[in-house]
Amino acid sequence: MDGQNADLHRATHPGSAAEVFRAFLPLGFTAFGGPVAHLGFFRTQFVERRRWLSDAAYADLVALCQFLPGPASSQVGMALGLRRAGYLGMLAAWTAFTLPSAVAMAAFGLLLGIAQVGEGAAWLLGLKAAAVAVVANALLGMAGSLAATRATATIAALAAVIVLLVPDRVAGQLAVIVLGGFAGLLLPADVPAAEPSAPVARTSRTFALICLAAFFLLLFVLPLAAPLGPAADLFDRIYRAGALVFGGGHVVLPLLESEMRGMVGESDFLAGYGAAQAMPGPLFTFAAYLGSVATPFGGVAGATVALVAIFLPGALLVLGVLPFWEALRRRTLARRVLAGVNAAVVGLLAAAFYDPVFLRGIGSAAALCLAIGAFVALRQWNAPPWAVVIASGAIGAAIL
Repeated sequence: MDGQNADLHRATHPGSAAEVFRAFLPLGFTAFGGPVAHLGFFRTQFVERRRWLSDAAYADLVALCQFLPGPASSQVGMALGLRRAGYLGMLAAWTAFTLPSAVAMAAFGLLLGIAQVGEGAAWLLGLKAAAVAVVANALLGMAGSLAATRATATIAALAAVIVLLVPDRVAGQLAVIVLGGFAGLLLPADVPAAEPSAPVARTSRTFALICLAAFFLLLFVLPLAAPLGPAADLFDRIYRAGALVFGGGHVVLPLLESEMRGMVGESDFLAGYGAAQAMPGPLFTFAAYLGSVATPFGGVAGATVALVAIFLPGALLVLGVLPFWEALRRRTLARRVLAGVNAAVVGLLAAAFYDPVFLRGIGSAAALCLAIGAFVALRQWNAPPWAVVIASGAIGAAIL
């Protein structure tokens, strides 16, 4: 490269992939608490301690990843790695942050299969009760921030009704996301304006357009390839869930539950979801568990396919939108559409809380009592989710 381009590359990518991997790996083992907590850990580690970027630049990366579908905290990590060490840095950040919990979740699924634990096992019932508490807590938190006005609360309520009444869950969920975006166009003109901030990482616009094309092409091509075999079918289902989930975190639950019907039983699904709350790192590693217990294609290969499929759309969007973000974020219509979509995903989560989380997770009065106790511990005592899940499993083994 010529001298000017070399100087630009050094200014934008001042580190190495190995440095990025070493920085993110401890977080992969210790970053408990979900996406909001992860963003706090990232800020402490990379803004305050390592000074990889300014507060303004970090805020812009967070705004970008909250605007996009996918796992927001993981996408911020990818963007940090990209900014620090280019494309290899992005891969290093994702691998280090994701691998610990992904391995643990896949191992949990494999052990369940080897031990042939029945769905009535008391400790599994405790995990299901914990899942009820966790989703209820997440639902209230999201509603308070994303559906706090009359208009957005109405969008959320209508979204929940549509999803619950439409027989085809997948079609209903896709419909409410689209309709939520259109409804957002009708919202009042008081959607908060974007704050100015520092430029984010520079990437090629040509490569960005290729990534965006790949994101949409896979959405249309993978369903055609699904009949070719169970691996292709699994990849298609998980990719679609990862591509269409707005809000990240717990919102992936209803999409994965709908997509994995027929491949993963409801009891296995909720048990794994409960266990995922006790893991550090991104909640999307729940997909590794689903891949490991899926039939007819599961095990280590299924976990690997599912893990790549759930994160690939988010990575493609980060690469595809980053060069155009500064112009896009200032458009009022874009912010209104996002507000409508975010309200709709609150409705999605509300529908998932009812079915399958509550209906399948609460099978007795004792289980309901355990879920209530776990909810109070999370909501009022600010207990860490991993501690609540472990305690629920232990209490379930004793009393359920």
